[in-house]
Amino acid sequence: MLVLLPPSEGKAASGRGAPLKPESLSLPGLTAARAAVLDELVELCAADEEKARQVLGLSEGLRGEIAKNVELRTAGTRPAGEIYTGVLYDALDLATLDTAARRRAAKTLLVFSGLWGAVRMGDRIPPYRCSMGVRLPGLGALGAYWRGPMESVLPEVAGGGTVLDLRSSAYAAAWKPKGELAGRTATVRVLHAQIDPVTGAEKRSVVSHFNKATKGRLVRDLLTAGARPKGPAELVETLRELGYVVEATAPEKAGRTWALDVVVTEIH
Repeated sequence: MLVLLPPSEGKAASGRGAPLKPESLSLPGLTAARAAVLDELVELCAADEEKARQVLGLSEGLRGEIAKNVELRTAGTRPAGEIYTGVLYDALDLATLDTAARRRAAKTLLVFSGLWGAVRMGDRIPPYRCSMGVRLPGLGALGAYWRGPMESVLPEVAGGGTVLDLRSSAYAAAWKPKGELAGRTATVRVLHAQIDPVTGAEKRSVVSHFNKATKGRLVRDLLTAGARPKGPAELVETLRELGYVVEATAPEKAGRTWALDVVVTEIH
């Protein structure tokens, strides 16, 4: 199984290991594309701080992130699983997984990134600020920029297994599975179910912040259980066995993905 994750805006304050070695990152087919984004990002941040702030969509309070981007080639690094520190990754809590589950995480989790394209949990990267929604002056919108490189690499990475796509829409724009692979892919939406105290009817709403926490716990449970579903239908059954309320919609046409709604009654 391959699990596609968004990154987090929040990242570790600093790296602590050796500087970046681009050739050591997973998915070597993305190396040239990564270099082009890295070059332009560093140049932009070094040349004009205010322009960089506007391009990257940073508030005044986050201006210090620009200086970090300038030092990307020489800054200390950490495994990606330590760099990303947002809500999803807090709930996933890789550091407390047992050895077998951490090994599964290294093999099955793939984090999409505006700067790196996609990385695995063990890839050593420095803290950075560059979302997939950024439009660089030279390369343009990163979501569109990454589509070509991703299309040449991701189908092989996915192989013949199940793909669980937990990315947000901005990161999903960088690669969409096609054809037979789409039929082995399941996307997830988290819904909050509540009972109306007046009518007694159930109301559902899409959750945002807690959507990330639920997805983090879901991935953690799959890793801990050692789940290896042979397709989206089996994935649904696995999640139900793990205690999740899942409603699945199978694709009606070839080339479409499965849509899974994970329904929660409490958000935390």
